[in-house]
Amino acid sequence: MLSIVQGLAVLAVVIAVGFLLARFRVLPENTQEILARLVFFVATPALLMQTLSKAPVGEVFSAALGVTAIATAVGGLGYFALSRWWFRATAGESTIGAVASCYVNAGNLGIPLTSYLFGTATYVAPVMMYQLIVLAPIAFVMLDLAETGQSPSLKRVLLQPVRNPIVVASLLGVGLALSGWQLPEVVAQPINLIAGLAVPGALIAYGMSLHGAPIPGKQVGRAALGAIMVMKMLVLPATAYLVARFIFGMHGEPLLAATLCAALPTAQNVFVYAVRYRTAVPLARDAVLATTVAAVPVLIAIVALVHG
Repeated sequence: MLSIVQGLAVLAVVIAVGFLLARFRVLPENTQEILARLVFFVATPALLMQTLSKAPVGEVFSAALGVTAIATAVGGLGYFALSRWWFRATAGESTIGAVASCYVNAGNLGIPLTSYLFGTATYVAPVMMYQLIVLAPIAFVMLDLAETGQSPSLKRVLLQPVRNPIVVASLLGVGLALSGWQLPEVVAQPINLIAGLAVPGALIAYGMSLHGAPIPGKQVGRAALGAIMVMKMLVLPATAYLVARFIFGMHGEPLLAATLCAALPTAQNVFVYAVRYRTAVPLARDAVLATTVAAVPVLIAIVALVHG
């Protein structure tokens, strides 16, 4: 349980740095948006290609992948339907809220958490794979379509994911993992250096956004934020547990890992995506903050209940 607190504390410190930079106006006012775009277009693609190229393929395409797919569909589609037909939100706002309801912090928190608890980060690999190869491309297509306001052709829809640097980098990483071929050092080392910017860059940009921000739920509406909280912190882990145990027959450590991964807080990437597409930025910011705070007791409760 100490690792859970330690992992969240590390995130909090880096976020606090971003907040202080904005509070004391160390950097220009538009730094937050510039940094978020840098993370989206450059650093995150480098990190994903680096991570996925080294992921064990057999462990990525495991039963945990099925658990992630089903739980993600329940949480994401549940919020999207609620947002569109009850909150009457726009397609872009509903998409950001849906992603916030099911896109977990697998990289920044999931890797150190599973490594500490289980001695390996392989349990989080299927989660990252699904989010990067399936969930993110679908979200990008919907956000791109909402941004243009046009009814696209089938060709545009099919080509839309490959125009996104994050998706392209993820596909390259999976291709390298499947082939077993590694990039030459002269190419890999610059990518590794750039990849190191992704996590702190996203956290600092998020921390800067908190300066002057209202209390979570005040600006975006507590109903929308509350729905995300219910889907992300209750429905998603509960669904993952039931699917893992009763459909895929998981027990012990794999069952605990699948449930914990589903209960991770909303990833900062969602905030970066919201900034990139200029939609539902306050909702994404509030969702990351609220779920990160709520994750502490939820993760501890899961360890106590599932692990015994």
